[in-house]
Amino acid sequence: MITDSTNVKMNVEIWSDVVCPFCYMAKRKFEAALSGFKDVSNIEIIWRSFQLAPGAKSEPDKSFYQALSEHSGMSMEQSKTACDQVTQAAAQMGLIYDFDKAISANTFNAHRFSHFAKSKGLQNDAEEGLLKAYFTSGKNIDDVSTLVELGMAIGLDGEETKAVLESSDYANEVREDIHLAQQSGVIAVPFFRFNGKHSLSGVQDTRTFSKALEDAYAGWLKDSRHTEMELTIGRSCTIEGFCQ
Repeated sequence: MITDSTNVKMNVEIWSDVVCPFCYMAKRKFEAALSGFKDVSNIEIIWRSFQLAPGAKSEPDKSFYQALSEHSGMSMEQSKTACDQVTQAAAQMGLIYDFDKAISANTFNAHRFSHFAKSKGLQNDAEEGLLKAYFTSGKNIDDVSTLVELGMAIGLDGEETKAVLESSDYANEVREDIHLAQQSGVIAVPFFRFNGKHSLSGVQDTRTFSKALEDAYAGWLKDSRHTEMELTIGRSCTIEGFCQ
């Protein structure tokens, strides 16, 4: 097989859910590792959908603490204590969490929005916007108007975004990601898979992410040498009969 090596990148897949506080923290730690990686231009980030509470209802009038209590079995007091601890940990990474404003919401539409943004090359921006909207700004990430606003902020067309969200577009992509997680044994997020072989689960320190990147990339380069050759184009003919 001969491919143009300049178009091939090593994949890093990230399973995440918008309402997972540790996913936002891990994103920051991973970004720090990525910023110091010398071959960052050869890395492709793929965000994959995961739902921690697929049966959750979007209830803007219900407090986050109450929703967490009902989902986890913790008391309201325990829920608030847990959130305070998470807020403090996030603050050490420069993230602002405000659980007093957080709105309990189903994340399926948010994941569809992320896949739509991916089709436009803006998935990472979409994930950042969704996480900030949920944890910092207290936005309803299941609301179409909210998602349209987030889309426009990152450069998506508002009318197109609205049309997509009011349809069933990208629903299958979300389900495929969730199914792939089940097949791959992913039971918790965040979950990172490097080059389809090396995996990390949960929030890791930047050094751990950096080593995972370096090790996976070294293996990817080794594998690539056996399957790829750099393509230098000379005079040739195409199957359409055009020669140059």
